[in-house]
Amino acid sequence: MEEVSLREHHPHRRRIGGRGYFHRVGPGLITGAADDDPSGIGTYSQVGAAFGFSLLWSTFAALPLAVSVQEATARLGLFSGKGLAALIREQFPKWVLYVALVLVVGANSFNIGADLGSMAAATRLLVPIPQLILVIAFGIGMAVMEIAIPYHRYSKVLRWLCVSLLSYIAVLFIVDVAWSDVWGGVFTPDVSFNKTTIAALIALFGTTISPYLFFWQTSEEVEELKDGGEANGTTGDGGSHLRAMRGDVVAGMSSGVLVMFAIMVTSAATLGDAGITTVATAEQAAMALEPLAGSAAKYLFALGIVGTGLLAVPVLAGSTSYALAETFGWREGLSLKMSQARAFYMVIVVSMCVGMAMNVAGLDPLRALYWSAMLNGLAAPPLIAMIWVLARRKSVLGEYASGRVSSTFVGLAAVLSAALPVLYFVAA
Repeated sequence: MEEVSLREHHPHRRRIGGRGYFHRVGPGLITGAADDDPSGIGTYSQVGAAFGFSLLWSTFAALPLAVSVQEATARLGLFSGKGLAALIREQFPKWVLYVALVLVVGANSFNIGADLGSMAAATRLLVPIPQLILVIAFGIGMAVMEIAIPYHRYSKVLRWLCVSLLSYIAVLFIVDVAWSDVWGGVFTPDVSFNKTTIAALIALFGTTISPYLFFWQTSEEVEELKDGGEANGTTGDGGSHLRAMRGDVVAGMSSGVLVMFAIMVTSAATLGDAGITTVATAEQAAMALEPLAGSAAKYLFALGIVGTGLLAVPVLAGSTSYALAETFGWREGLSLKMSQARAFYMVIVVSMCVGMAMNVAGLDPLRALYWSAMLNGLAAPPLIAMIWVLARRKSVLGEYASGRVSSTFVGLAAVLSAALPVLYFVAA
């Protein structure tokens, strides 16, 4: 295993508890918040409206699986000093690398297009600006922000954008929820495993355990390692860094799944009870927030969609750029200037352009959110399997290779995500 320095790696993350928490968390919080991107909000709203409380058990099933997969990817970056694509290139045949690349680039591109479209649709609730103009404005604006703002300042912006997710949790304290039915859906669900239900589960797990998060988490751990300063040889207490990283990942993914739970409950209690089982427009999706905001629900909905989109779309584009740069050996990193990593930043620009082009071609904003989650669900299984193999290899991580508990949950995530598409094709 290549030796890396841990002396200064993310020093503000060493202690995860106590005052000042929000300033100490690292890539884990950003990853967890980006997990609740517009695609996630759209998927959770659609499933909550269509299925009521019957699929709420999936939130509790998804949490340990999501945490374990992100912990494994963070472990890979933290203790190898390399991104996920670079490790796949070193440890697997070339064709495996190219398959992984096609999966993540394809899923990310569609996801960016869906997120840009939904951000524009949400904004149109407030201002009567043509959809395509808003799509182009968001795409160009986020590309410029990701390129022009130094990483340390940019990461602080990303952390503050997480606050927009709190509006969905606040609704739980306002809306009239039959909590006995909620807990029934969690612990004693009555589920018919037909194609419609399985498709919903693929979308739920796909948007919660998403391929782009794997590449982003690993690369950001490496980014923090570079920014903290490197020295020759392995220094510092690796165990304390591992514990702090776990706390960061658990906090981030737990917050993401909590928002998932809140959106599903809120949508079931509002949209579902009102007979709206298909969320086809931004106006319908915004109705879930009316118990909290009344006639101002559209403003709150727009804040959530645009806020999480501003957070997630740069992460999507960044993960694509990291994957391609590590594959082809380009200089990469958000801490570098455009002149220092032109190819890396050009991928971000092209990713945004592809997303904008999808909307020019007539992508349906709300339906695309659900289908992008489905696509992520189909792309995730082979990538999770690769992460499981890499995280167990002592040649990659040495003494910090994943243990039995971590490996078991990552393996379960791989098996479940692979089994759902198979069940879909054999189900009635």
